[in-house]
Amino acid sequence: MEMQRTLLGMLTPSSNTVLEPITTSMLSGLPDVTAHFGRFKVTEISFGDQALGQFETSPMLAAAELLADAKVNTICWNGTSAGWLGFQADESLAAEISSKTEIPACSSVLAINQIFEASGVQSFGLVTPPYIDDIQQAIIRTYQNGGYVCAAEQHLGIHVNFDFSEIAENQLADMCREVAKAKPDAILIFCTNLRGAPIVQDLEQEIGIPIYDTVATAVWAALRVCGIAPSRVQGWGSLFREIE
Repeated sequence: MEMQRTLLGMLTPSSNTVLEPITTSMLSGLPDVTAHFGRFKVTEISFGDQALGQFETSPMLAAAELLADAKVNTICWNGTSAGWLGFQADESLAAEISSKTEIPACSSVLAINQIFEASGVQSFGLVTPPYIDDIQQAIIRTYQNGGYVCAAEQHLGIHVNFDFSEIAENQLADMCREVAKAKPDAILIFCTNLRGAPIVQDLEQEIGIPIYDTVATAVWAALRVCGIAPSRVQGWGSLFREIE
């Protein structure tokens, strides 16, 4: 009997070079599940008019419609713009994608809210090495408005999206160790162009705090939408082991 395939559609910023290979690696142990990517233009993260215009709905919907041609089982916005634009941005986008394509939609940021609720998180450490100060503070406010306290944060003040992928894993690990000193309930590695997911498993064992990377939360959410147990993904941290 031929194996039934599950196809995960991922909306991807055009300058991102991290989330595609990491997502594929996460799914390597699931021969029946594959990820498929649609890009739209994103090169800069700031509050400038041009940068904010990158996240207008129309180009994202156009990319989603192309993914729909591949008959994917879900379409996930694998990006973190709702962190500074507000959760309602992803809620509206997911609703519009589902309406336009008749395919269920999700996002890496909305997944974090589900994960926080399921695991009882109230405080978190925020690691967003790329973002400039005003973006970082907007993310903190968004989560504060959602009822979550940022206990500590680390960022490097970079605004060019491609450059985020150049940040070394050991630097990310050190930033996680720094916010861990505040003893938050969880740590967020909040950017899908960071090589955070590969460090999660070992670092969680070292510091004893759950770490949720936004590439991983996108995969977790997409699998759940498709009715596939996230626990089938092994070796990528407590998110997949403990939160169904």
